[in-house]
Amino acid sequence: MADGFNRVMLLGNLGADPELRYTQNGQPILKFRLATTESYLDANKVRQERTEWHNVVMWGKRGEALARHLNKGSRIFVEGSLRTSSYEDKEGQKRYRTEIFANDVIFAGGARRGGDEFGPPPGRQGGGGYGGGGGDDFGGPPRRGPEGGGYGGGQRGGYGGPPARDDFEPPPDDDFGNDDIPF
Repeated sequence: MADGFNRVMLLGNLGADPELRYTQNGQPILKFRLATTESYLDANKVRQERTEWHNVVMWGKRGEALARHLNKGSRIFVEGSLRTSSYEDKEGQKRYRTEIFANDVIFAGGARRGGDEFGPPPGRQGGGGYGGGGGDDFGGPPRRGPEGGGYGGGQRGGYGGPPARDDFEPPPDDDFGNDDIPF
């Protein structure tokens, strides 16, 4: 099997304002640090938190556009792949750096705790959502319908599920036995 799968999906908060730079050829590079926090119960049944820090890189016009809208504390969903590179430090030691090369960044609301809420920029209503909708200046697809679309789309954006529907009824409890799936 020659093909592999390299995909990263993270939901977290920016630890600092992003840094936008340009290569010698004028190609924009956006770099930022993303904190993801998980909570768990330790052996004494006390809730603990563990925070991981991730270096994220986004190339091109999308990174340039995002630089205008991201701030320290912004809550975002990042999808991309892992890339590891090496370099020599000042003492001549070989060092390695692992970064997430972002393909997609979606605004997921505001700051995790306290702080200001970071909603869509003024004049930009709705859109976004994992799986479509959006139609924004970050290269997203055009909106479907009056409120955007995609998972979690509509007026609040998001990433976490289909848009709300007034006519939604859950399937009956016994509806799982009549399909053709062999497992």
